[in-house]
Amino acid sequence: MKILIIQQKMIGDVLTSSILFEALREKYPNAQLDYLINSHTYPVVQENPFISDFVFITPEIENSKFKFYKFLKYIKHQKYDVVIDVYGKTSSNLISVFSGAKIRIAYYKKHTSFLYSHTLKRSKKPSSNVSLAIENRLRLLKFLHIDFKTYKPKITLLESEKKTAKLYLQNNGIVFSKPLYMISVLGSNPNKTYPSKYMSKVLDIIIQNKPDAQILFNYIPKQAEHARAILEACKPKTKQQIYFNVFVKNLRDFLAITSFCKAMIGNEGGAINMAKALDIKTFTIFSPGLNKQNWFGHEETNKHIAIHLADYINLEDKDYISAKANPKEAYLKLKPAFFIDELNLFINNLNNEL
Repeated sequence: MKILIIQQKMIGDVLTSSILFEALREKYPNAQLDYLINSHTYPVVQENPFISDFVFITPEIENSKFKFYKFLKYIKHQKYDVVIDVYGKTSSNLISVFSGAKIRIAYYKKHTSFLYSHTLKRSKKPSSNVSLAIENRLRLLKFLHIDFKTYKPKITLLESEKKTAKLYLQNNGIVFSKPLYMISVLGSNPNKTYPSKYMSKVLDIIIQNKPDAQILFNYIPKQAEHARAILEACKPKTKQQIYFNVFVKNLRDFLAITSFCKAMIGNEGGAINMAKALDIKTFTIFSPGLNKQNWFGHEETNKHIAIHLADYINLEDKDYISAKANPKEAYLKLKPAFFIDELNLFINNLNNEL
């Protein structure tokens, strides 16, 4: 049996959808299980033991109708028996149809449902203890007679990658007998970024609680100026504990470095999802316009903490709509004072594990 899973979105989505392969491998141990993803997201699923092969969508394919058509012909030539389209956009609609697979599975959309043999309406409220992102993906497998069972995303690192990362950290002054925290200091875009003046206060709270903590920043290169501004707004003692120049551009290197951290703290997004997949504890600040249940399940509360404006202020549907339209204004309502006790408890629990 040959099965293709399509997930062309960003890192967090690609990582979350990878759980399908573990479930499929249990049911069909000898099947060819391929993953179609954007090429830049490959590092988070590299070395995944449940995936047979990868099919990459490159920028060149995306930006050329001719190259995309050739790509569709390539997919057709692979003769997949099953296609699971988790992405559900025009490109994946075409890929699914061109595949010629008899079983084509996707989330229900009125205008595209006729393209698939089986469609599933997404649940809006979880019926299990996992996040909706995980639950809805696993429910797609019911059409292959796979009963619902919880799986968690996992990232596999090579020992050589860990060894190189450890040496890099040591050479840059990191002491492993002291706690090391990675801070998701900026979101993927301004709409998913906690206000800078508040993030600086969060960092001050961490160091006040744990003065010897070593702090690393996670951000992308074009955000460097913004990240440095957050550093400069911190108290002098906090600045001393931030290793701003410990920064790697390669995603696999970032994963290897993060694996040595006691926790990931900060903005919800791909970095938080990667930390969880590395079995690192997380403290997540959600954007007010997002539904926390989509990416945070009840079973995670024994290891992770996630805070949202709705945890402190009663929000109606109109408030969520307003928060999506103007996230910066909504974020300002989520003051660090609201969750300082939870953050301190999180840090204290980490301290007790040392």
